[in-house]
Amino acid sequence: MSVNAVSLKCALEMPVPKESDFTDEQLKEGVWMANAVTSVCCVVLAALVVVFAQRRSQQGGRIQYEKIGSDVTMQCGSLGDEASVTWKVNGTDVKARQVQEGPRLVLMEVDPSSNGLYSCFENPNGERRDQIILRTGTPPTEPAVTCRSNTFPNGFYCSWHLQRPTNIPTDFEVHVKHNQKTLEVQRDPVHKNRCHVKFPQLFSTFKYRVNITAVNALGRASSGISFDDYSIVKPDPPEKVVATPVPKNVRRLEVTWNSPSTWPDVENFPLKYFLRYRPLIREQWQHVELSDSTAHTITDAYAGKEYIIQVAAKDTEIGTWSDWSVAVHATPWMEEPKQITSTTEAEAILETTPSPAPPSAKPQLGSPLGGSSALLWSSHLLLASVLLSVMW
Repeated sequence: MSVNAVSLKCALEMPVPKESDFTDEQLKEGVWMANAVTSVCCVVLAALVVVFAQRRSQQGGRIQYEKIGSDVTMQCGSLGDEASVTWKVNGTDVKARQVQEGPRLVLMEVDPSSNGLYSCFENPNGERRDQIILRTGTPPTEPAVTCRSNTFPNGFYCSWHLQRPTNIPTDFEVHVKHNQKTLEVQRDPVHKNRCHVKFPQLFSTFKYRVNITAVNALGRASSGISFDDYSIVKPDPPEKVVATPVPKNVRRLEVTWNSPSTWPDVENFPLKYFLRYRPLIREQWQHVELSDSTAHTITDAYAGKEYIIQVAAKDTEIGTWSDWSVAVHATPWMEEPKQITSTTEAEAILETTPSPAPPSAKPQLGSPLGGSSALLWSSHLLLASVLLSVMW
Protein backbone atom coordinates (compact mmCIF):
# COMPACT_ATOMS: atom_id res chain seq x y z
CA MET A 1 0.00 0.00 0.00
CA SER A 2 1.38 3.43 -0.95
CA VAL A 3 1.85 6.36 1.45
CA ASN A 4 -1.02 8.30 -0.11
CA ALA A 5 -3.33 5.32 0.25
CA VAL A 6 -2.38 4.94 3.92
CA SER A 7 -3.06 8.64 4.57
CA LEU A 8 -6.44 8.50 2.81
CA LYS A 9 -7.44 5.36 4.69
CA CYS A 10 -6.56 6.97 8.04
CA ALA A 11 -8.51 10.12 7.15
CA LEU A 12 -11.62 8.16 6.11
CA GLU A 13 -11.60 5.97 9.22
CA MET A 14 -11.16 8.88 11.65
CA PRO A 15 -14.56 9.87 13.24
CA VAL A 16 -15.64 13.49 12.61
CA PRO A 17 -17.02 15.21 15.77
CA LYS A 18 -19.91 17.66 15.61
CA GLU A 19 -19.65 21.29 16.76
CA SER A 20 -22.52 20.78 19.19
CA ASP A 21 -20.44 18.19 21.04
CA PHE A 22 -18.05 20.86 22.45
CA THR A 23 -18.32 23.94 24.68
CA ASP A 24 -17.07 27.39 23.60
CA GLU A 25 -13.85 26.97 25.59
CA GLN A 26 -13.30 23.54 24.13
CA LEU A 27 -13.89 24.94 20.67
CA LYS A 28 -11.26 27.68 21.24
CA GLU A 29 -8.73 25.21 22.57
CA GLY A 30 -9.60 22.84 19.78
CA VAL A 31 -8.40 25.29 17.15
CA TRP A 32 -4.87 25.26 18.65
CA MET A 33 -4.97 21.49 19.12
CA ALA A 34 -6.09 20.92 15.56
CA ASN A 35 -3.27 23.07 14.23
CA ALA A 36 -0.72 21.16 16.37
CA VAL A 37 -2.04 17.77 15.30
CA THR A 38 -2.05 18.87 11.67
CA SER A 39 1.60 19.99 11.93
CA VAL A 40 2.68 16.70 13.53
CA CYS A 41 0.83 14.68 10.93
CA CYS A 42 2.50 16.65 8.15
CA VAL A 43 5.96 15.98 9.61
CA VAL A 44 5.27 12.26 10.02
CA LEU A 45 3.80 12.01 6.53
CA ALA A 46 6.79 13.80 5.01
CA ALA A 47 9.18 11.40 6.77
CA LEU A 48 7.24 8.42 5.48
CA VAL A 49 7.35 9.81 1.96
CA VAL A 50 11.16 10.22 2.17
CA VAL A 51 11.67 6.67 3.49
CA PHE A 52 9.34 5.24 0.87
CA ALA A 53 11.14 7.11 -1.89
CA GLN A 54 14.54 5.89 -0.67
CA ARG A 55 13.39 2.28 -0.53
CA ARG A 56 11.80 2.52 -3.94
CA SER A 57 15.03 4.05 -5.33
CA GLN A 58 17.13 1.24 -3.84
CA GLN A 59 14.77 -1.44 -5.05
CA GLY A 60 14.76 0.02 -8.53
CA GLY A 61 18.48 -0.58 -9.11
CA ARG A 62 19.42 -4.00 -10.43
CA ILE A 63 22.73 -5.54 -9.35
CA GLN A 64 25.36 -6.22 -12.00
CA TYR A 65 28.38 -8.35 -10.99
CA GLU A 66 31.59 -8.00 -13.01
CA LYS A 67 35.10 -9.44 -12.81
CA ILE A 68 37.87 -7.19 -11.54
CA GLY A 69 40.11 -6.05 -14.41
CA SER A 70 37.51 -6.51 -17.12
CA ASP A 71 35.75 -3.92 -19.32
CA VAL A 72 32.13 -3.49 -18.22
CA THR A 73 29.17 -2.40 -20.36
CA MET A 74 26.04 -1.02 -18.71
CA GLN A 75 22.83 -0.55 -20.71
CA CYS A 76 20.40 2.25 -19.88
CA GLY A 77 17.13 0.34 -19.73
CA SER A 78 15.56 -0.48 -23.10
CA LEU A 79 16.59 2.74 -24.88
CA GLY A 80 17.63 2.36 -28.51
CA ASP A 81 21.05 3.11 -29.98
CA GLU A 82 19.98 6.59 -31.07
CA ALA A 83 19.13 7.69 -27.50
CA SER A 84 21.32 10.27 -25.78
CA VAL A 85 21.83 9.80 -22.02
CA THR A 86 23.88 11.16 -19.13
CA TRP A 87 25.37 8.82 -16.52
CA LYS A 88 25.94 9.49 -12.78
CA VAL A 89 27.51 7.29 -10.10
CA ASN A 90 26.33 7.81 -6.54
CA GLY A 91 24.85 11.12 -7.68
CA THR A 92 28.09 12.55 -9.14
CA ASP A 93 29.87 12.50 -12.50
CA VAL A 94 31.55 9.26 -13.57
CA LYS A 95 35.32 9.83 -13.30
CA ALA A 96 36.56 6.33 -14.17
CA ARG A 97 38.00 5.53 -17.59
CA GLN A 98 34.97 5.19 -19.83
CA VAL A 99 33.49 5.18 -23.30
CA GLN A 100 29.89 6.21 -23.89
CA GLU A 101 28.05 4.71 -26.85
CA GLY A 102 24.48 6.04 -27.05
CA PRO A 103 22.56 4.50 -24.10
CA ARG A 104 25.55 2.36 -23.10
CA LEU A 105 28.39 3.16 -20.67
CA VAL A 106 31.63 1.17 -20.98
CA LEU A 107 33.98 1.25 -17.95
CA MET A 108 37.57 0.23 -18.64
CA GLU A 109 39.41 -2.27 -16.36
CA VAL A 110 37.11 -1.99 -13.36
CA ASP A 111 38.29 -2.50 -9.79
CA PRO A 112 36.61 -2.23 -6.35
CA SER A 113 36.67 1.57 -6.58
CA SER A 114 34.27 1.26 -9.53
CA ASN A 115 31.51 -0.10 -7.25
CA GLY A 116 28.47 2.11 -6.83
CA LEU A 117 24.95 3.04 -7.91
CA TYR A 118 24.94 4.11 -11.57
CA SER A 119 21.96 6.12 -12.85
CA CYS A 120 21.22 7.14 -16.45
CA PHE A 121 19.13 10.15 -17.47
CA GLU A 122 17.68 10.65 -20.93
CA ASN A 123 18.54 13.92 -22.63
CA PRO A 124 17.36 16.64 -22.95
CA ASN A 125 14.66 16.56 -20.25
CA GLY A 126 16.87 14.72 -17.72
CA GLU A 127 14.37 11.97 -16.87
CA ARG A 128 15.95 9.04 -15.06
CA ARG A 129 15.48 5.85 -17.05
CA ASP A 130 17.50 3.21 -15.22
CA GLN A 131 19.65 2.37 -12.18
CA ILE A 132 22.40 -0.25 -11.93
CA ILE A 133 24.29 -1.32 -8.79
CA LEU A 134 27.76 -2.37 -9.93
CA ARG A 135 29.69 -4.90 -7.80
CA THR A 136 33.17 -6.05 -8.87
CA GLY A 137 34.80 -9.27 -7.68
CA THR A 138 36.44 -12.54 -8.74
CA PRO A 139 35.29 -16.11 -9.37
CA PRO A 140 35.87 -18.46 -6.40
CA THR A 141 38.94 -20.66 -6.12
CA GLU A 142 38.85 -24.27 -4.94
CA PRO A 143 37.89 -24.34 -1.23
CA ALA A 144 40.31 -25.79 1.30
CA VAL A 145 38.42 -28.46 3.28
CA THR A 146 39.19 -30.10 6.65
CA CYS A 147 37.11 -32.55 8.70
CA ARG A 148 37.45 -33.50 12.37
CA SER A 149 35.61 -35.51 15.02
CA ASN A 150 35.82 -33.94 18.48
CA THR A 151 32.60 -35.68 19.60
CA PHE A 152 33.47 -39.28 18.73
CA PRO A 153 31.53 -41.54 18.38
CA ASN A 154 28.59 -39.17 17.74
CA GLY A 155 29.76 -37.51 14.54
CA PHE A 156 32.14 -35.07 12.88
CA TYR A 157 32.23 -31.61 11.36
CA CYS A 158 33.82 -30.18 8.23
CA SER A 159 34.94 -26.61 7.67
CA TRP A 160 36.22 -24.83 4.59
CA HIS A 161 37.58 -21.50 3.40
CA LEU A 162 38.65 -19.85 0.17
CA GLN A 163 42.30 -19.14 -0.50
CA ARG A 164 41.45 -15.54 -1.43
CA PRO A 165 38.34 -13.35 -1.03
CA THR A 166 35.92 -12.91 -3.93
CA ASN A 167 34.57 -9.48 -2.81
CA ILE A 168 31.06 -10.54 -3.85
CA PRO A 169 28.51 -12.88 -2.21
CA THR A 170 29.60 -16.52 -2.47
CA ASP A 171 27.59 -19.57 -1.42
CA PHE A 172 28.75 -23.13 -0.74
CA GLU A 173 27.17 -26.43 -1.72
CA VAL A 174 28.00 -29.35 0.58
CA HIS A 175 27.68 -33.06 -0.25
CA VAL A 176 28.77 -35.94 2.01
CA LYS A 177 28.68 -39.60 0.92
CA HIS A 178 29.40 -42.89 2.67
CA ASN A 179 29.10 -46.27 0.97
CA GLN A 180 27.39 -44.63 -2.01
CA LYS A 181 24.75 -43.11 0.28
CA THR A 182 24.28 -39.35 0.64
CA LEU A 183 24.30 -38.32 4.31
CA GLU A 184 22.27 -35.57 5.95
CA VAL A 185 24.23 -32.38 6.49
CA GLN A 186 23.42 -29.75 9.13
CA ARG A 187 24.86 -26.28 8.59
CA ASP A 188 26.38 -24.67 11.67
CA PRO A 189 24.23 -21.80 13.02
CA VAL A 190 27.29 -19.77 14.09
CA HIS A 191 30.07 -20.64 11.62
CA LYS A 192 28.71 -20.20 8.10
CA ASN A 193 31.57 -22.24 6.58
CA ARG A 194 30.99 -25.32 8.74
CA CYS A 195 28.63 -28.31 8.70
CA HIS A 196 27.93 -31.26 11.03
CA VAL A 197 27.40 -34.91 10.06
CA LYS A 198 26.46 -37.93 12.20
CA PHE A 199 28.33 -41.22 11.86
CA PRO A 200 25.97 -43.76 10.24
CA GLN A 201 28.11 -46.58 11.68
CA LEU A 202 31.38 -46.98 13.59
CA PHE A 203 34.61 -48.56 12.36
CA SER A 204 33.27 -48.81 8.84
CA THR A 205 35.52 -50.13 6.08
CA PHE A 206 34.05 -47.56 3.69
CA LYS A 207 35.54 -44.11 3.43
CA TYR A 208 33.67 -40.84 3.75
CA ARG A 209 33.69 -38.42 0.81
CA VAL A 210 33.07 -34.70 1.35
CA ASN A 211 32.67 -32.30 -1.61
CA ILE A 212 32.43 -28.51 -1.23
CA THR A 213 31.49 -26.28 -4.18
CA ALA A 214 31.89 -22.50 -4.01
CA VAL A 215 29.43 -20.61 -6.23
CA ASN A 216 29.00 -16.92 -7.05
CA ALA A 217 27.77 -14.81 -9.96
CA LEU A 218 31.15 -15.04 -11.70
CA GLY A 219 31.84 -18.79 -11.48
CA ARG A 220 32.13 -21.92 -9.37
CA ALA A 221 34.90 -24.20 -8.07
CA SER A 222 34.87 -27.51 -6.19
CA SER A 223 37.19 -29.59 -4.02
CA GLY A 224 36.80 -32.66 -1.82
CA ILE A 225 38.49 -35.05 0.58
CA SER A 226 38.12 -38.75 1.53
CA PHE A 227 38.89 -40.26 4.94
CA ASP A 228 38.25 -43.11 7.38
CA ASP A 229 36.26 -42.26 10.49
CA TYR A 230 39.08 -43.13 12.93
CA SER A 231 41.64 -40.91 11.14
CA ILE A 232 39.84 -37.63 11.92
CA VAL A 233 39.30 -38.21 15.66
CA LYS A 234 40.83 -35.32 17.59
CA PRO A 235 39.48 -34.28 21.01
CA ASP A 236 39.27 -30.73 22.23
CA PRO A 237 41.91 -29.69 24.82
CA PRO A 238 41.42 -30.62 28.51
CA GLU A 239 39.57 -28.03 30.59
CA LYS A 240 39.97 -26.36 34.00
CA VAL A 241 43.68 -27.08 34.37
CA VAL A 242 44.83 -26.14 37.88
CA ALA A 243 48.37 -26.22 39.35
CA THR A 244 48.92 -25.73 43.10
CA PRO A 245 52.04 -25.93 45.32
CA VAL A 246 52.43 -28.85 47.76
CA PRO A 247 52.79 -27.53 51.35
CA LYS A 248 56.23 -27.93 52.94
CA ASN A 249 57.74 -29.24 49.68
CA VAL A 250 59.80 -26.79 47.64
CA ARG A 251 60.01 -28.99 44.50
CA ARG A 252 56.47 -30.25 43.97
CA LEU A 253 53.42 -28.99 42.09
CA GLU A 254 50.03 -30.73 42.04
CA VAL A 255 48.32 -30.52 38.60
CA THR A 256 44.65 -31.45 37.97
CA TRP A 257 42.32 -31.05 34.98
CA ASN A 258 38.97 -32.14 33.50
CA SER A 259 38.27 -34.11 30.34
CA PRO A 260 36.95 -31.96 27.46
CA SER A 261 33.23 -31.41 27.93
CA THR A 262 32.62 -32.04 24.21
CA TRP A 263 33.84 -35.65 24.50
CA PRO A 264 30.54 -37.50 24.99
CA ASP A 265 31.53 -40.92 26.40
CA VAL A 266 34.72 -41.02 28.46
CA GLU A 267 33.74 -44.35 30.05
CA ASN A 268 33.54 -46.36 26.82
CA PHE A 269 36.02 -44.26 24.84
CA PRO A 270 38.64 -43.26 27.44
CA LEU A 271 41.26 -40.58 26.87
CA LYS A 272 44.93 -40.44 27.70
CA TYR A 273 46.81 -37.24 28.45
CA PHE A 274 50.12 -35.58 27.75
CA LEU A 275 51.45 -33.02 30.23
CA ARG A 276 54.27 -30.59 29.58
CA TYR A 277 55.88 -28.09 31.95
CA ARG A 278 58.91 -25.83 32.18
CA PRO A 279 60.21 -22.97 34.33
CA LEU A 280 59.91 -19.55 32.75
CA ILE A 281 63.69 -19.16 32.87
CA ARG A 282 64.18 -22.09 30.43
CA GLU A 283 62.97 -22.86 26.91
CA GLN A 284 63.04 -26.67 27.09
CA TRP A 285 59.83 -28.53 28.05
CA GLN A 286 59.60 -31.65 30.19
CA HIS A 287 56.89 -34.18 29.22
CA VAL A 288 54.82 -36.83 31.01
CA GLU A 289 52.31 -39.18 29.30
CA LEU A 290 49.47 -40.43 31.50
CA SER A 291 46.86 -43.16 30.93
CA ASP A 292 43.30 -42.49 32.07
CA SER A 293 44.28 -40.03 34.81
CA THR A 294 43.35 -36.39 35.32
CA ALA A 295 46.01 -35.54 37.91
CA HIS A 296 49.80 -35.57 38.22
CA THR A 297 52.37 -34.41 40.76
CA ILE A 298 55.50 -32.72 39.42
CA THR A 299 58.39 -33.74 41.72
CA ASP A 300 61.42 -32.15 40.05
CA ALA A 301 60.50 -28.47 40.00
CA TYR A 302 63.11 -25.85 40.76
CA ALA A 303 62.60 -24.27 44.15
CA GLY A 304 61.19 -20.75 43.97
CA LYS A 305 60.84 -20.73 40.15
CA GLU A 306 57.57 -19.96 38.36
CA TYR A 307 56.36 -22.74 36.02
CA ILE A 308 54.13 -22.81 32.94
CA ILE A 309 52.00 -25.95 32.48
CA GLN A 310 49.76 -27.34 29.67
CA VAL A 311 47.88 -30.58 28.96
CA ALA A 312 46.71 -32.33 25.74
CA ALA A 313 44.28 -35.26 25.25
CA LYS A 314 43.88 -38.18 22.82
CA ASP A 315 41.68 -41.23 22.42
CA THR A 316 43.56 -44.24 23.78
CA GLU A 317 43.23 -46.18 20.52
CA ILE A 318 42.62 -43.92 17.50
CA GLY A 319 43.04 -40.40 16.19
CA THR A 320 45.53 -37.66 17.02
CA TRP A 321 46.42 -35.46 19.99
CA SER A 322 44.34 -32.41 20.78
CA ASP A 323 45.72 -28.90 20.83
CA TRP A 324 47.35 -27.78 24.09
CA SER A 325 45.14 -26.49 26.87
CA VAL A 326 45.23 -22.91 28.09
CA ALA A 327 48.53 -22.39 29.91
CA VAL A 328 48.53 -22.06 33.72
CA HIS A 329 51.29 -20.68 35.95
CA ALA A 330 52.38 -21.86 39.40
CA THR A 331 55.35 -21.62 41.80
CA PRO A 332 56.36 -24.36 44.32
CA TRP A 333 55.85 -23.77 48.04
CA MET A 334 58.40 -21.48 49.66
CA GLU A 335 59.26 -21.27 53.37
CA GLU A 336 58.55 -17.88 54.87
CA PRO A 337 61.50 -16.12 56.62
CA LYS A 338 61.55 -16.42 60.43
CA GLN A 339 60.68 -13.36 62.52
CA ILE A 340 62.55 -12.54 65.82
CA THR A 341 60.06 -12.38 68.69
CA SER A 342 62.15 -13.50 71.80
CA THR A 343 63.79 -10.86 74.08
CA THR A 344 66.60 -13.29 74.96
CA GLU A 345 67.47 -13.73 71.29
CA ALA A 346 67.55 -9.97 70.81
CA GLU A 347 69.86 -9.49 73.79
CA ALA A 348 72.18 -12.27 72.55
CA ILE A 349 72.43 -10.53 69.20
CA LEU A 350 73.29 -7.25 70.89
CA GLU A 351 76.01 -8.93 73.02
CA THR A 352 77.67 -10.62 70.09
CA THR A 353 77.53 -7.53 67.90
CA PRO A 354 80.88 -5.65 68.11
CA SER A 355 80.53 -1.99 69.07
CA PRO A 356 82.12 0.59 66.82
CA ALA A 357 85.62 1.86 67.78
CA PRO A 358 85.65 5.26 69.52
CA PRO A 359 86.90 8.17 67.45
CA SER A 360 90.59 9.06 67.93
CA ALA A 361 91.34 12.20 69.97
CA LYS A 362 92.49 15.18 68.01
CA PRO A 363 95.67 16.93 69.14
CA GLN A 364 95.11 20.40 70.67
CA LEU A 365 97.73 23.12 69.98
CA GLY A 366 98.56 25.98 72.41
CA SER A 367 96.90 24.39 75.46
CA PRO A 368 98.11 25.62 78.93
CA LEU A 369 100.62 23.42 80.91
CA GLY A 370 99.42 21.61 83.97
CA GLY A 371 99.90 18.48 86.06
CA SER A 372 103.36 16.82 86.03
CA SER A 373 104.68 19.22 83.37
CA ALA A 374 104.00 22.29 85.56
CA LEU A 375 105.69 20.69 88.61
CA LEU A 376 108.86 19.90 86.60
CA TRP A 377 109.02 23.49 85.33
CA SER A 378 108.77 24.82 88.92
CA SER A 379 111.71 22.66 90.09
CA HIS A 380 113.85 24.02 87.27
CA LEU A 381 113.14 27.60 88.37
CA LEU A 382 114.02 26.85 92.01
CA LEU A 383 117.40 25.28 91.05
CA ALA A 384 118.27 28.30 88.87
CA SER A 385 117.51 30.65 91.74
CA VAL A 386 119.85 28.77 94.15
CA LEU A 387 122.72 28.83 91.70
CA LEU A 388 122.35 32.56 91.15
CA SER A 389 122.40 33.23 94.89
CA VAL A 390 125.63 31.23 95.36
CA MET A 391 127.35 33.04 92.53
CA TRP A 392 126.45 36.41 93.91
